[in-house]
Amino acid sequence: MEILHYLCGVLFCVCLMIDDANALRFFVRPGANNKKCLKEEIHKDVLVSGDYEFQEMPGQKGSIHITDSKSHTLFKKEDASKGKFAFTTEEYDMFQVCFETKMIAGGQGADREVFIDMKHGVEAKDYGNLAKAEKLKPLEVELRRLEDLSESIVNDFAYMRAREEEMRDTNESTHSRVLYFSVFSMCCLLGLATWQVLYLRRFFKAKKLIE
Repeated sequence: MEILHYLCGVLFCVCLMIDDANALRFFVRPGANNKKCLKEEIHKDVLVSGDYEFQEMPGQKGSIHITDSKSHTLFKKEDASKGKFAFTTEEYDMFQVCFETKMIAGGQGADREVFIDMKHGVEAKDYGNLAKAEKLKPLEVELRRLEDLSESIVNDFAYMRAREEEMRDTNESTHSRVLYFSVFSMCCLLGLATWQVLYLRRFFKAKKLIE
């Protein structure tokens, strides 16, 4: 039991470290051509959530826009100052979170600080509400978190294995095509060389330069 408590504690610390690592602060310069975007690849059927906040800046209006590689809008908020977003991915894709701030009448031209804390997968699940809904004890909640994290790791390994098999098949196919092309090229060169020798031999015989 002590070992189980220890493992749950370690898992909780790791999750806290991951949460902190996903929080970012940066500055956005006012203007339509100065938006800043963050990109991340996320697997299929993964819950993504996040918090964002724009620094208070009189005379500026901020916006956030989340899209996939096909330019489908997953979340958009104009005149944004502070809020949350959440969506579930429908397929493996590259997702982009863009922040933009524009000047309005009487605004200041200073750069505006933006904060974002984006989570996905196990990190995005609200285990507090889950514990209340299913009346789980703290240890049971940590076990559920550990189970979800283990499942996420297994899925990641399965995906990497599938990608490795796909890349291996592609390499083998490419190798076979290169080999066949090389053999075909050699045959063409040998055929061309033979034709040149025969043609020149006939030409020289016609000119009576050789017998």
